[in-house]
Amino acid sequence: MKHLIRILCAAAAIAGVSCIENDIPYPEVEIFINTMTGEGFTAASDASTRTVVLTLDEATDIQHVKIIDAALGVTPHATSLTAEELIPQVRTSQPLTGVFDLRTPLYTTLSLYQDYDWTISARQQIERIFAVDGQVGATEIDPETRTVTAYVAKDADLSEVVVSSLKLGPSGITDYSPTLEELSGTSFQTVRFVDVTCHNRTERWMLYVKHTDKSVQLEGVYAWSKVIWLYGSGIQGVTSGFRYRAGEQSEWHEVENVTSDGGSFTAHLAAEPETQYTIIAYCGSDETEPVSVTTDPVQALANGSFEEWSTNNDVVYPYLEGAAPYWSTGNLGAKIANATLTDKCDPRPGSSGRYGAYLKSQFANLVGLGKFAAGNLFLGHYVRNEGTNGVLTFGRPFALRPTRLRIWAKYHQGIIDKLKSVPVGSDIKLGDPDNGHIYIALGTWTAAEYGRDSKGNLVGTDDSPICVDTRDVATFFKHDSKDVIAYGEYVFDTDTDKAFPNSHQDGWVMMDIKLDYRVKNVAPTHMMIVCTASRWGDYFTGSTKSEMWVDDFELIYDE
Repeated sequence: MKHLIRILCAAAAIAGVSCIENDIPYPEVEIFINTMTGEGFTAASDASTRTVVLTLDEATDIQHVKIIDAALGVTPHATSLTAEELIPQVRTSQPLTGVFDLRTPLYTTLSLYQDYDWTISARQQIERIFAVDGQVGATEIDPETRTVTAYVAKDADLSEVVVSSLKLGPSGITDYSPTLEELSGTSFQTVRFVDVTCHNRTERWMLYVKHTDKSVQLEGVYAWSKVIWLYGSGIQGVTSGFRYRAGEQSEWHEVENVTSDGGSFTAHLAAEPETQYTIIAYCGSDETEPVSVTTDPVQALANGSFEEWSTNNDVVYPYLEGAAPYWSTGNLGAKIANATLTDKCDPRPGSSGRYGAYLKSQFANLVGLGKFAAGNLFLGHYVRNEGTNGVLTFGRPFALRPTRLRIWAKYHQGIIDKLKSVPVGSDIKLGDPDNGHIYIALGTWTAAEYGRDSKGNLVGTDDSPICVDTRDVATFFKHDSKDVIAYGEYVFDTDTDKAFPNSHQDGWVMMDIKLDYRVKNVAPTHMMIVCTASRWGDYFTGSTKSEMWVDDFELIYDE
């Protein structure tokens, strides 16, 4: 009996040990593709979506893309192992180097303690051109059906069409049969076929030249606050342009600086806000019907001179007590370590105001625990702390289209002395110079799509739709996301008194951040402005010596 008891006790002890061993969690090690190198492409890796996009040169054969090297990276959690020790242990379900047909994506799984599915895809832009003398408007080119259509005036002779340009494949390595010279001066009364040969493969394209009843068209009139964008089409080689009249004027005025490209022509017109303009396009003696538009108003940037400040429970806020917040900072998060990242300061030289804003990057430390935090200032709302992480929202309602953000700024650059992680594709390391960063974006973001934190909880609102949760890089703002209409930035890569030795005032400089618009016919719903003394602060990386001063921000609306 005693022997049985001893056996049962031993079995129980072994079972207990087994349970203890099984309860020890594996380390969490995030694995990502840092970058890829090869022949005839550039690579962009995005850890938030676990994708690598290869942008192929025009001459690269998409069916034979050579990847020479794939550099992996890891972010270890709950382990003392270093990246150098972990990376050689990573397994891939598919080889990442070799020659690949990337007409369809390459899917691979990176595995160590956990599995991470990645997608490698390719995109390639091939400039295609077909133009004929006397063309009306732009050529229609459909790569899917390999169909090209150019239009000419209704009285043009299709029996002897002069082809001025033909390019349907990569420059220098594409052969055509018939050639441009053989096509030019021949009949296009029916479809013409052209064999296009590249990379030892031949595609047959269909070329059409068709009559159109319209000799001139007003293709687009897009009225902003102080500029109107004009797009027209007419007969190539015939004088074309735009005329306008403002308000109740009866006299027509010529729009200057018209740019022509084949049968298309464009221009922009300096305008006054909230004013009606009537526009016509002309080609020779032909004119379009008049089109009337009214320009948008202008709107000043709320508290753009940073005059409004308050303090509540030892937290400094960039708005008056009791007022609805417009600007925000990370000060609420830094309070746990009794730190203030952003505060009011003396105004820039020559300002009529009393204050500017001072941003100071720091290591917020409390009882031996803490994280690096960048001095920051942004349109939005700091929502809450999650341990030593922060959850915040970006954006404020805004429906106008400025052309620039004018700022006054001063920057002192520190050397990176705190590094937790870095963006995918970056080789930032301790000892590198820190960067300051100011950017502005306009977009049509919604809280439903962009407003969830790392746990899937809805944090964004109609007033401030984009959630950024520093626990998850997938929530970080991406300036090239599909709902960004316009974006502009300035990166401070040295002290401003060094960057502008002949124009600074005690280190302060005035500059315009130009907004680059993807489209001109879509109005935004929200605007973002973000200022940070440490560009990689979202990754808790930067310098505790970096400082930024800003003042007198102004939206500019003329072109």
